[in-house]
Amino acid sequence: MTHNDIWRAIDSFAYSHKMSCSGLAKRSGLDPTTFNKSKRWSKYGQPRWPSTNSIAKILEATRSSIYDFVKCFSPDAVPPKQ
Repeated sequence: MTHNDIWRAIDSFAYSHKMSCSGLAKRSGLDPTTFNKSKRWSKYGQPRWPSTNSIAKILEATRSSIYDFVKCFSPDAVPPKQ
């Protein structure tokens, strides 16, 4: 699993729930900018990974299981809008 894989899965997960990443973050009680593309890398070019707490919150807010989230890693996952 790569940094890009996890962020692509979050994008797909949000899209599959008919939300933007910002909407998913807000619904989960997180700052709306939590999943912004601009926050996925530090200003020094280091990857920033989402916390397990953030993943747990999006699962709870969408009443989803970890299995539902892991399905978003599949090549067949719903692609997010560009």
